[in-house]
Amino acid sequence: MADVAVFQQNGFHARFDWGYEGVKALAPVSDIVVIVDVLSFTTCVDVVLARGGVVYPYRYRHASASEYAASVQAVLAGKRGEPISLSPASLSAIDEGCRIVLPSPNGATCAFLAKDSGAIVVAGSLRNASAVARFIRNTGGIVTVIASGERWPDGSLRPAFEDMVAAGAILGELHGYRLSPEARLAVAAFDAAKSEMYPLLCESASGRELIAAGFAEDVAIASVWNASQVVPVLNREGAFVSGY
Repeated sequence: MADVAVFQQNGFHARFDWGYEGVKALAPVSDIVVIVDVLSFTTCVDVVLARGGVVYPYRYRHASASEYAASVQAVLAGKRGEPISLSPASLSAIDEGCRIVLPSPNGATCAFLAKDSGAIVVAGSLRNASAVARFIRNTGGIVTVIASGERWPDGSLRPAFEDMVAAGAILGELHGYRLSPEARLAVAAFDAAKSEMYPLLCESASGRELIAAGFAEDVAIASVWNASQVVPVLNREGAFVSGY
């Protein structure tokens, strides 16, 4: 088996990888880790923080989630279709300053895995791509952007169009950074998609899945490029708060 260093994209200022294993390999050698989960965790984080709220990421379907929410005096998000859930539309009218524990199998779990790495952990999406890139440039250091991806029924990673293009939207604005080949591929994906982002997102596997389930509004909210100036940063208490 190859040494993990082979997969850390050493020698590059800006790096890109996928999912849990990408976090485990690259977060320990990064100064900033950006978690991207467009449909829908990091889009939800942006929506909540834009209303002055706070989001606590948590492992998906973990039995201790209710107890954890009580301990941080937050509301535990439920399943899609419930008043507060992993649905950007459900969060767009929450009370200002609301504190939410938001479990998800992808973005929340990746953020949870990254929180003890020593890196600054940021939630990125299409909605706040430029704001996140500006934060990275102002902060400096080595950055890794993680596309969280989705899950096949067996639990394995399913690479997701929306996460790669959002990662590319962020990486493409890191002018002067030396991008790894993986990061350059993400930028190329964004450049190819940016003029048709909404229709392509609707036609993607993740978009079709949500639209078929009755959540077309979530896809529309997630598709808007640079709608937000919020930069969600994970604090020491394990909550995403506004970094700006």
